[in-house]
Amino acid sequence: MKMKKGELATITISPEYAYGSEEKTLEKGTVPPNSTVVYELRLADFVKDRESWELGDEEKISHAAKKKEEGNLLFKSGKYIRAAKKYSKALKLIEYDTQFKDEEKKAAKVLKVSCSLNEAACQLKLRDFPAAVKLTSKVLELEGTNVKALYRRAQAYMGTEDYDLAEWDVKKALDLDPENRDLKLEYRTLKRKIAEQNQKEKKIYGNLFARLHKLEEKEGVKREDETAAAADAAAGDAAAAEAAAAGVDVPQEAVIEPKVTLDAGSDAGEAMAQ
Repeated sequence: MKMKKGELATITISPEYAYGSEEKTLEKGTVPPNSTVVYELRLADFVKDRESWELGDEEKISHAAKKKEEGNLLFKSGKYIRAAKKYSKALKLIEYDTQFKDEEKKAAKVLKVSCSLNEAACQLKLRDFPAAVKLTSKVLELEGTNVKALYRRAQAYMGTEDYDLAEWDVKKALDLDPENRDLKLEYRTLKRKIAEQNQKEKKIYGNLFARLHKLEEKEGVKREDETAAAADAAAGDAAAAEAAAAGVDVPQEAVIEPKVTLDAGSDAGEAMAQ
């Protein structure tokens, strides 16, 4: 929702998002159970954030730190979308640090790592796994042995069902922190998911191969029938040709057996099939 300074807005909240089936006593009265609550809200004033280019280097770092703290409060309240936006704004303030002094660069790096990890945690909660992969990968570009980044990227890869990549991250993280309980639990979950996927694929491919085998059997029977029919036709043609060569008159509708010879003791016009 967007509002201008001095603007009045009416906000209607249905019972399930207000006080539900419970009675609620407030300073100005009592709200009965299952009530729709209506608020009137007037925007008295607001402070617009200054743009990054309007800030000095130290101000950028302090503003980024403030945005991070605001994001942390929102995250703890379960407001993950708003929290992610706060972390994103903090990151934009310190994105370009080439002009920073050495101490400022160190402070900016710490903020980049923590804000990226926190925003990744928000995206995991929101099930935007590709976004979480991107954020944790940025952290690993800065700190290749960051266990928390490996752990959260593994969670994101599990969300996208890229189990091989997830396993690689979990194993690397466990090499760095072998006693990490969360990593051990995650690895156990990952192995179960890999086993389930293998079983599922085995069933799919098993059914596929069974269908292919049946099709091949049908094709084989069909080819055998066609071959037999072709052989019979060829034998009939050969017999007809042999009889014709011997002067035997063969009717068109006559059925000719595969082999025909002339009996030496019969007349030239009489043929006997053996």
